[in-house]
Amino acid sequence: MTEADIDAVMAIAARLRDAPHWTRSGYEVALEAGVWPQRLALVAETDGLPVAGFLVAVLIPPEAELESIAVAPEFQRRGSARALFGQLACEVMARKCSEILLEVRPSNGAGRAFYEALGFVETGRRPDYYTDPVEDAILMRLGFGPRQS
Repeated sequence: MTEADIDAVMAIAARLRDAPHWTRSGYEVALEAGVWPQRLALVAETDGLPVAGFLVAVLIPPEAELESIAVAPEFQRRGSARALFGQLACEVMARKCSEILLEVRPSNGAGRAFYEALGFVETGRRPDYYTDPVEDAILMRLGFGPRQS
């Protein structure tokens, strides 16, 4: 992801109920180099569009946390999210991370099914984590590499 992609990323997020609706400055911070914690921001390109989907993760080895993954409705179920996640997995392993963590709304059935298909398992819940509407967060984890278990 580059700064030139932020408008398209925000437009995709605005169309999706379950996507985080970050401010422009939130994405700008995710693109800053040399800050702690380090973030990884990726975009998926398809059918000639510069941004069909995006992903943002924070890297704090040995963990990475998937903060956001979203694909424009017209490109869903075409492999864009899986491709983004595959790139994330490669990047975090290269940075000595052995697990990816995330939170997801219980009402986000499609997201939960996607994460489970990737091998994530539920590890707990955070009561009343989300607002608008208030919902718990399901905590999920995917381990890989020598610390997997």
